Amino acid sequence: MSCPICAKASDPRYRPFCSKRCADVDLARWLRGSYAIPDETSLVSEEEDEPVSPKTRKPH
Repeated sequence: MSCPICAKASDPRYRPFCSKRCADVDLARWLRGSYAIPDETSLVSEEEDEPVSPKTRKPH
């Protein structure tokens, strides 16, 4: 398995990362909100209460 940050071979001590640095980079991305898991409420139209594709969603 390769490191998801830099693609080097992962180190068992920091798995799935290759180093503490790459693990910290990943943590920082989570804390900044760079990674986001969309919730279902963000895909529901406020006017119609019907699911809407993010591509067809109207700007507010």
